[in-house]
Amino acid sequence: MRRRELITFLCGGVVWPKIVLAQAPTKRSVIAFLATHSRDQTLAYIPPFFEGMRERGYTQGRDFEMVYRFAEGHYDRLPMLAAELVQLNPDLFLAAATVQAVAIKKVTSTIPIVVTALADPVALGLVASEAHPGGNLTGISPYVKGLPAKQLELAREIIPGATRIGLLDDVTDPKATPQRREIETAGQALELKIVPAEVRTQDDVGRAYGVLAKERVEVVIVEQSNMLVNARKELAEAAAANRLPSVYGYREHVQAGGLVSYGVDLPWCVHRAAYYVDRILKGAKPDDLPVEFPNKIELIINLKTAKALGIAVSPSLLARADEVIE
Repeated sequence: MRRRELITFLCGGVVWPKIVLAQAPTKRSVIAFLATHSRDQTLAYIPPFFEGMRERGYTQGRDFEMVYRFAEGHYDRLPMLAAELVQLNPDLFLAAATVQAVAIKKVTSTIPIVVTALADPVALGLVASEAHPGGNLTGISPYVKGLPAKQLELAREIIPGATRIGLLDDVTDPKATPQRREIETAGQALELKIVPAEVRTQDDVGRAYGVLAKERVEVVIVEQSNMLVNARKELAEAAAANRLPSVYGYREHVQAGGLVSYGVDLPWCVHRAAYYVDRILKGAKPDDLPVEFPNKIELIINLKTAKALGIAVSPSLLARADEVIE
């Protein structure tokens, strides 16, 4: 071998391993998602999270992959499905709401859990405090103390002088309990009659509205819950059939034909979860990431629904609305 060829070969031998190392594939993170409902409902809910991940430089399939389990509306399946996902040893869990978080927390105290719609986590033992979660769970809380009482005030503004207020109560969702207590306390202070109607599945919605109609309530408040936001079409249809104006916590209900909502931007919460996931994948611990509360409350009004119900929405209420659907 000539001297020049030998030098070229030796130099190439030094450079070649560096090229191989630079091209070595990186490990894809595994994010587990436990869903209470169907694949279609879940995949319609999660796009804001993927958008948030893209904004932080992540590409699904290259940098991370999602693994799912779907309970198809059967909440009793959640513990079994959570245990299945733990066996896959994911890098972290992404939970849509508190009911999933409770199931996951029971099967792992080490895998990080990020919750997009967390409520009452201290009382449920999910975190030590909002500022310092103290364990393997954190996230965003769309339940803001004082909001249910404001929804009650809004109900009376929609139907002035109303004294019998219906409450659609999702007894399967842990975050429904503080909402119900707050509405009952506020109602007692205002000398109002709060009439609850329990729901356990989406199939209960029509029956529950029938009960409230027979109880002669004048307006209904629908709790913020995972199941009830998925049942927004059934809720709008039942409210219209029974001619009961209803106040909701999410704009999705009003977009589906509900009358009015006052609450947080749920897609923002899902989008914000990407911040937590990014920090955890880069080495942060859930205890380093305080539970966040959205800083904006939205008022959305559907004038088409108001007209169908024969309700005249006051100019002052319209002036305060963030969005009016006509």
